[in-house]
Parts: sequence; structure tokens; C-alpha cells
Amino acid sequence: MNDEKDNVRAAAERVLQLESELEAEGTATTDSDPMIVLRASLHDWVETVVAVVASPGVGRVTLIHDDGSESRIASPGLPFRLSRPARFDDQG
Repeated sequence: MNDEKDNVRAAAERVLQLESELEAEGTATTDSDPMIVLRASLHDWVETVVAVVASPGVGRVTLIHDDGSESRIASPGLPFRLSRPARFDDQG
């Protein structure tokens, strides 16, 4: 379990370091109690989603919210998780 926590913290540190190189400040949260609050906030935010556009070819998911705003998530894996497998019918 400690290895898993160390891996998570190392990944968060890498992201923060990359952002600092771009002169953009970020924050990372890995502790249990703050994560409970952040997850609840994310769940509330996700509940505003009324449409999802998964674009595996460009590694992006676009969320359309109930107020018409858009949020984009760049991810190599998420668009594939949200896409249905290709299906071929017998007619051609």
C-alpha cells in the first residue's frame, strides 16, 4: 500500500513540476479527508454534464454542461473507456 501511495505522490509531483516549468502554479491533494471533499465536488460537477463527445483519435473527451459550457479532458485512455466497441452487422 505504501508503494501505491508513493507512486501517486510521485505522479502528482511530476505534474506540479511540469506546470512550474510553464510558470503555472498548481496544487496537489492526496490525503484522505481533502480527497473526500474534492471527489464530492467532482461528482456534483459531473452531474451537470448533459452530453459527452469521446474522440479517441485525438485523446480527448468533451463534456457539454447543462448551461451550454464545455469542458475538455485530454487523456489517452478516457475516450476509449467511453467509446462503444465497433460493431459490424451481417449486412455489409
